[in-house]
Amino acid sequence: MFSHVVQHALALLYQTASLTAWLVILTVVFLPLERLFALHPTRLRARSIAIDLTYYFLNGLAPALILAIPASIIAAGVQKVTPQAYIDAVAELPLWAKVTIGIVLSELGAYWGHRFSHKNAFLWRFHKVHHSPESLDWMVNTRAHPVDVIFVRLCGLAPLYLFSLTTPRDGGLLPLIVTLVGTVWTFFVHANLNWRFGPLEWLVATPAFHHWHHTNDEYRDHNYAALLPVIDRLFGTHHLPNHWPPVYGVDEPVAPTFIGQMLDPLSAPAARPQRASATETP
Repeated sequence: MFSHVVQHALALLYQTASLTAWLVILTVVFLPLERLFALHPTRLRARSIAIDLTYYFLNGLAPALILAIPASIIAAGVQKVTPQAYIDAVAELPLWAKVTIGIVLSELGAYWGHRFSHKNAFLWRFHKVHHSPESLDWMVNTRAHPVDVIFVRLCGLAPLYLFSLTTPRDGGLLPLIVTLVGTVWTFFVHANLNWRFGPLEWLVATPAFHHWHHTNDEYRDHNYAALLPVIDRLFGTHHLPNHWPPVYGVDEPVAPTFIGQMLDPLSAPAARPQRASATETP
């Protein structure tokens, strides 16, 4: 019993150390970039740095632990009903092919999970925490309720198991790669950077693309994809003009404290105020 406790404690300590190392790397990269190429002037934010760091470590540790359970259930169930010939054929694919297919399937699943989080009143209670900041920078990426993070990430990872791209015996390498790529990129698209990328913005999500997802005007509820804008084009939710959003945030009040942001969505019903929005055109 004691040895199991020690093992779990060491694993937690290792994960925390890894997150700390990543935080140092991300800070070294984004802090000078946001100083040199700031879209909006740097200013003191109402959002506490301490709260940002709390979200960073919480969402770096909790979702992975919790998602292991439903992921295992999905993988075991799919393996029972999937022909072995198909599983063997997928297993023979080279890693680059699995990663490519996995990113596309994960993007499709996460797109619909993310979009549903905007349209469903219950899920919006949690997702609005992420949209509450009235200015964006790279740390806003982690400003999200764990329930929201777990739901959207599960939607993104489920297709990998449903299509047998990953199985319990492969050590979870593909979900790890897909999650790592998506996480690093989402720090970039939230950054306070004034960069535009011309035709490349048709192929991959950029800060401009995702900043429009955080707008709080008539063009809100667009650009749900994390990596591939073509998915928003396919489903009629793409919006990327030549200028930047005029306003960020949400209409509803959000608790200023971390504890309040954790508990409020669990108790107070919060249907998103209806507002005439721009037409979504496929």
